[in-house]
Amino acid sequence: MTPLNLWSPQAGMPILAALTTSYLLGVVHGITPDEHTWPITFSYAIGSYSARRGFLVGLVFSLAFTLQRSLMSELAYFSLVRIFTFPKVEGFVYIVVGVAMAVGGLYIFRSGNVFHIHFGRIDSSHHQAAVAGTMPEDQTPTLKMAAVHGFIAGFGFGAFAMIIYTVLAPAMPGPWAGWLPGFLFGLGTTTVQILAGLAFGQMSHSLRLPPEAAARIAGLTAGRSLTWGGLVFFLGGIMQLLVPSLAKLHIVTPLKIHNLHELGLPFVLVITVVLFIGGGTMVAETRRVMRTIAGNAGPSGKEDSQNCPYRHEYHADQR
Repeated sequence: MTPLNLWSPQAGMPILAALTTSYLLGVVHGITPDEHTWPITFSYAIGSYSARRGFLVGLVFSLAFTLQRSLMSELAYFSLVRIFTFPKVEGFVYIVVGVAMAVGGLYIFRSGNVFHIHFGRIDSSHHQAAVAGTMPEDQTPTLKMAAVHGFIAGFGFGAFAMIIYTVLAPAMPGPWAGWLPGFLFGLGTTTVQILAGLAFGQMSHSLRLPPEAAARIAGLTAGRSLTWGGLVFFLGGIMQLLVPSLAKLHIVTPLKIHNLHELGLPFVLVITVVLFIGGGTMVAETRRVMRTIAGNAGPSGKEDSQNCPYRHEYHADQR
């Protein structure tokens, strides 16, 4: 039996090998710092303030991503995917993803009282509260928004996508199976992303702070990651379109793993959003709250719950 080659699969491989490779590539895609998955999963899951809700965010995001990859895989079988692979498509995807992220951030922050989107049937009470400005100051990101992000993110074209569309999808025996490589790739990504969402959700919930303060920090982290991260993605897309030579600069590492072998603009986007904006917000806000709580501690050294400034600030939706 020929060993699987996840770095550079060759055309003409057996069907079972192609499907197994698709799933394993999806797992690697979910583990490595990919700009189309990690920033979104982190932002939505951390703002959910719940391990269970974070798990659902990772699941819904990844299933939408899987649906898109399945459709593109079927198009690739018929050699129709080339329409989506022109050189500047990644720049446009970054711009659209950036706008979608910013919209998510606006929803979380108070500006969501005026600017809000209904993806399903309009709820009149929610609509009236939004227009009147009486909704909570911060809101938990919704699963529907994560689904929209997941579908949009699937249009990114990196090394993983090109392997699926140019090698694995054409290896299928007929049109009825053309979607399977994309589907299994998405399931591999889903396997990792639901665990990542679970971890991120638990991370915000396990802060050693009063529940209201921890929820507040989770909301700020998610909102800033989406709002400022969206701006970073938007600017990255503009640079990709206007200065493609600069956007293609990268550092080559000895790791023969996609997303880790060449560190360029995609890696910068991941690190900026997740580590600097998201992680930086969480650390800074946690330290600020701890100092505030220490300053409000009573003579016994314990927090005075009546004077806690976070007691009524934010109540996370943990449904």
